[in-house]
Amino acid sequence: MKKITAVILDWAGTTIDYGSCAPVDAFAMAFAAFGLNPSIEEIRAPMGMQKRAHIEKMMEGKPHTQEDIDKIYDEFEPALFEVLENYTDPLPGVLETVNTLRAMGIKIGSTTGYTEAMMDVVAPSANKKGYSPDCMVCPDHTGGIGRPYPYMLWRNLEKLGISSIGEVLKAGDTEADILEGKNAGCLSVGILKGSSMFAMTNDEHIARQKYLDAGADYVIDDITALPRLIKEINKDV
Repeated sequence: MKKITAVILDWAGTTIDYGSCAPVDAFAMAFAAFGLNPSIEEIRAPMGMQKRAHIEKMMEGKPHTQEDIDKIYDEFEPALFEVLENYTDPLPGVLETVNTLRAMGIKIGSTTGYTEAMMDVVAPSANKKGYSPDCMVCPDHTGGIGRPYPYMLWRNLEKLGISSIGEVLKAGDTEADILEGKNAGCLSVGILKGSSMFAMTNDEHIARQKYLDAGADYVIDDITALPRLIKEINKDV
């Protein structure tokens, strides 16, 4: 095992937008436009994926065409853009945690299920509120392929100048985040407080188990536990 030198963080539900509410509201509005009323659990289950892929996942097992997916996405995107800027507040403890990690010499990367156009709204707004990772990669940067594939995470290594996946820890609030990290070959951490996972289950034990079932190496209560966790990992290397 190598020392951790970089943390790759998710955005909504992990560092901003407590509970990852912006996409939930937009998905509900998009499906309702076609007389479909999925439950909150059905909306949240694929959270963290690229948004068109998220819709495709929700439609699995239901009669549909690619045109149906396109129509729902065409409703989803403007609905999300209407509210995005209102959901960019950093979660409690994020700014302090990022400062602590940087003081430890840890680089901060990020991946997201949002498109580049969406991040053009989110990132500047979050930056004004104090949160700005060292780099950001979205599915547009990897041929439209997002989580659970590892390509966005690997692109972070290139941008951050990290030589080995063994130096990386991925932290996020969805099963897709955990799978992204495991598929990339790095340690994966699930975060409970403020997460889409906890909002979906409303039960800390169940949320913790879902992270572990997805392959999480660690589950922490909130993001402020990250520096301590990394110090524990690094002291044994």
